[in-house]
Amino acid sequence: MAVPESSSSSSFSYGFTYDVFLSFRGLDTRYGFTGNLYKALLDQGIHTFIDDEELQRGHEITPSLLEAIEESRIAIIVLSKNYASSSFCLQELVKILDCIKGKGRLVCPIFYDVDPSDVRKQTGSYGEALAMHAERFIDILPKWKIALRQVANLSGWHFKIGDGYEYEFIGKIVEHVSKKINRVALPVADYPVGLEPRMLEINSLLDAGSDDEVKMIGIHGIGGIGKTTLSIAVYNLIADQFEALCFLENVRENSNKHGLQHLQKILLSETLGEKKIKLSSVKQGISIIKHRLQQKKVLLILDDVDKIEQLEALVGGSDWLGSGSRVIITSRDKHLFESHGVNRTYELNVLNEKEALQLLTWKAFKAEKFHPRYLDVMKRVVAYASGLPLALTVMGSNLFGKNIQEWESALHRYEIIPNKEIQNILKVSFDALEEDEQSVFLDIACFYTGTKHTLTSVEKMLHVHYDACMKYHIGVLVEKSLIKINWFGGFSVHDLIEDMAKEIVRLESPDDPGKRSRLWFHEDIIQVLEDNTGTSAIKTIYLMCKNYEVELDESAFKKMKNLKTLVIKGGHFSKGPKYLPNSLRVVEWEGYPSEYLPHDFHPKKLAILNLPKSCITSLKLADSLKKFLNIKILNFDEAACLTEIPDVSSLLNLEEISLKNCKSLITIHESVGLFDKLKVLSARGCSKLRRFPPIKLMSLEQLDLSFCLNLENFPQILGKMENLTELVLEETPIKELPCSFQNLTHLQTLQLRYCGTFSLPSNFFMMPNLVEIIAWKLEGWILPKQSKSEQRIFSTLSSNVECLRLPLCKLSNDFFQTGLIWFRNVKELDLSGNNFTILPEGIKECHLLRNLCLDYCQYLREVRGIPPNLEIFSARLCKSLTSTEMLLNQELHEAGSTMFKLPGSRIPDWFEHCSSGGSISFWFRNKFPAIALCLVPDSMFVTSSIYPTVIINGNKCDLDSRDTDEYGEPSLLIEPDHTYIFDLQKMKFEDNLDEALLNNEWNHVEIMYTDANNHSMLIESGIHVLKQKSRIEDIRFTNP
Repeated sequence: MAVPESSSSSSFSYGFTYDVFLSFRGLDTRYGFTGNLYKALLDQGIHTFIDDEELQRGHEITPSLLEAIEESRIAIIVLSKNYASSSFCLQELVKILDCIKGKGRLVCPIFYDVDPSDVRKQTGSYGEALAMHAERFIDILPKWKIALRQVANLSGWHFKIGDGYEYEFIGKIVEHVSKKINRVALPVADYPVGLEPRMLEINSLLDAGSDDEVKMIGIHGIGGIGKTTLSIAVYNLIADQFEALCFLENVRENSNKHGLQHLQKILLSETLGEKKIKLSSVKQGISIIKHRLQQKKVLLILDDVDKIEQLEALVGGSDWLGSGSRVIITSRDKHLFESHGVNRTYELNVLNEKEALQLLTWKAFKAEKFHPRYLDVMKRVVAYASGLPLALTVMGSNLFGKNIQEWESALHRYEIIPNKEIQNILKVSFDALEEDEQSVFLDIACFYTGTKHTLTSVEKMLHVHYDACMKYHIGVLVEKSLIKINWFGGFSVHDLIEDMAKEIVRLESPDDPGKRSRLWFHEDIIQVLEDNTGTSAIKTIYLMCKNYEVELDESAFKKMKNLKTLVIKGGHFSKGPKYLPNSLRVVEWEGYPSEYLPHDFHPKKLAILNLPKSCITSLKLADSLKKFLNIKILNFDEAACLTEIPDVSSLLNLEEISLKNCKSLITIHESVGLFDKLKVLSARGCSKLRRFPPIKLMSLEQLDLSFCLNLENFPQILGKMENLTELVLEETPIKELPCSFQNLTHLQTLQLRYCGTFSLPSNFFMMPNLVEIIAWKLEGWILPKQSKSEQRIFSTLSSNVECLRLPLCKLSNDFFQTGLIWFRNVKELDLSGNNFTILPEGIKECHLLRNLCLDYCQYLREVRGIPPNLEIFSARLCKSLTSTEMLLNQELHEAGSTMFKLPGSRIPDWFEHCSSGGSISFWFRNKFPAIALCLVPDSMFVTSSIYPTVIINGNKCDLDSRDTDEYGEPSLLIEPDHTYIFDLQKMKFEDNLDEALLNNEWNHVEIMYTDANNHSMLIESGIHVLKQKSRIEDIRFTNP
């Protein structure tokens, strides 16, 4: 097994081969200025690379020269009058900016008898030289121009012949370089695995080569993740670009020990070079820092900050430092950055599995390779460490020189009792929390990691447990890097953070789990429940197990006077409890083994009662529920013995009722439909339920009656219900909705699936907020029948539905007779997979329609009308549609913004330029033109996704299309014998477009079509210039 990189990486250790790389035009300065500069550098012991060979042919950089560039700490570019006339020099400049400046090292331009503005604006001798290169190097010329602009904007030296002594000018350069190379790099990690890509990401955020403003960046993450190591590496990388440097390590610890004045003295001493700094107060220190450093370009690292006062005392604002300064702050607390106005932040993530294995290998074996027999146990160590560098470093060092049996033994011990060194570092964040925040953190880490809980459900459980809102507490935990919120509403806790929390609880009573505040380990819980060893110390029990038999002591819960949350998921209990503590606020017991709850169970604060798959019967349930006056959530999903929901009118605080898949449920009491606070009601899958009581649920937000296979009537709605915004009915025999349906005044979306033949109520158009109707695979779609008087009224009215999707609903031509009247305001219409033969001329009356999909309408023969504002049209695989002339009309597409997919394969005659290869090219000047593309794959083309890529002046500018593949990449699904026309502006460019454009010059564009493997795809294509948006004189199809 090998790992790629060792500690000798020059990016970290400054093991450069050369101190300076000289780039120059030999004919101009080799035997004059550059030769003298080279000698002066050597005389000072500065190891300098100079190319002694005159390379007259070609412009390619040799491997040896590229290696010299990459291994140089500083690059000096001597920009003389004829520098740009050499294609070799220009290519060398591009490589220098890529290899050196791109990695944060120092590039120093010398404008030798050249006006910097000539280089920047490419005028004078530089403009003449570039014009000379234009024909021969057309593809690479844009990169040369960009490189010249970049180097002209860097800080450097300007020498004009006759304005001073050349030897004095050279002396200043040598002095400057000497100061830079004399600086000793700070020691980084012994084995900087995975550090370089993260370091370059930080460097990109810092934009260290720019002097226009002061920039601050905050690096945050959990303890031991490598924030300090990363900041040191970045410091070493970019330090040469600054006048003054200071790395303040361990700010949290040193400010606690020595005070903020001590840190202010160090900052001033390091940046000013003065040893005897005296301060009488922090306020005086602030004044002096602001006064003395305002004109200096400073690189300042503040490591391990934990309080806002530290930032306010050391770098209170960007105006404290000179232009071009950079400040890097590391902290476990992201909120500090927000409080201090640090907008650029970087979250440092754990090492991936490959990187973790590399680091462990170096630490445990001090080598790149290890014997294959260690592989299995090493993978287990890597899994335990979960990518945390601190853990890998400590464990690897402890296991150095150990045999496999010792590895196994040590790992087993770590899994039971965490390593103290790791524990102490991680515990710093925990100790900084307030007492109530610590308690919430322990609950989350001990019970809710690695489960299917969402952040919302956990907040709900903890809200009930603590009788307080948890958003602030959870926010603090996120800011302290103790938990992470995912973009999809979940959250995670690092495995070692979780272990740290569980160890804190274990130490409450190492030998007796019944005396701990929280129980989660199934063996501990089963022991406590079977041996009746619980105490009042227990606040939460969370049991997750599958096939364990539990011989429950019926009085096991009697001594748990402070038990607030009881969660049992799984396990086979021999009997139910005779006693449950009245302190309970949450009871969630899957497969509750008894027909009833204990008779003396009277919890005043019980808010959540979840008993899915329980043995509760309807008779016993009625008696129990009367006691739970504060209950908010009731869940009896899959309760096989439940045939009836009794009178629950006494539960005035009820917010959720779930009765999913209660296969024996026949009757639901009328009271269920009359709660003021009920938000969620589900009877999904209650296959024997024939009737649902009328509802008047003012707070209802979710109603689920899907898969109620015998429910033929939708419940009557007794009053206005303003909070239900979406209704889904799937596989129910409901054939129509009652007139009272209009009382769902804020309903926005109605979805119907597999519901047989369905009819809307005649008054549905009076529902002003209903904007989306989706019906999928119905046996028929029946629009309301109207009397003659109603027809006169409704002919002037229309629904507010904007999105109507009716795929596979067996629609015929009859649909359009009334459908176009009912849905006149529709913007998106999907009629795919239906049976009509004609799209009638009346579709023109849908003036708002933008998107029309007729895919898979195999009987469609004719399109007689087109909505006037249609932008997106798709008729894929409409085999009977042979005439598409109306859809290919130039006037329809000339205004732009269209995207059409049609059967047949030909490029319309009005497309000015065509190509049959895997790409198409053109030239433009000024702004990027508005053009329409036409793609026509032939009959041999295999259906696949293509990935359009626009290359401007050799720079790839990816498109962010309206379609994406399963990985989120922009793509278009292309099928044989179809024609695709679309406005290229429909597909937005990513952010790098401006970088590729040349101002006031012709830009070359190539549009390529590739597959998922980046292979070129042969597709006939055409370009049409949209003349309403672009000037034809600014576009050429041959090289101008």
